[in-house]
Amino acid sequence: MATHKSAMKRNRQSLARRSRNAAYKTKAKTAIKETRLAIANKDLEGARVSLSKTASVLQKIQSKGVIHKNNSSRKIARLAREVNKLAAVSSEGDKAAQPDSPE
Repeated sequence: MATHKSAMKRNRQSLARRSRNAAYKTKAKTAIKETRLAIANKDLEGARVSLSKTASVLQKIQSKGVIHKNNSSRKIARLAREVNKLAAVSSEGDKAAQPDSPE
């Protein structure tokens, strides 16, 4: 345990930061889970809205130094790729459901 005055203050600061960072990380994980759940349920609109929210949360915690910027960029890119894949599949399904118009 710290015994010097400055070391005790540093310890208090570290504990406060650790607690705050844990809360930010939990918020990010929850947002990612919501996006993945929308993708799994094939809810395209929900996935797009959730992706926007998740990207915002990830960029915010990245700006605060909780996670590295490459980490947040990678997570956003992977989620966006999944949402785009879902959009492509659903648009193919819409085309298959519509009969071809006579030309």
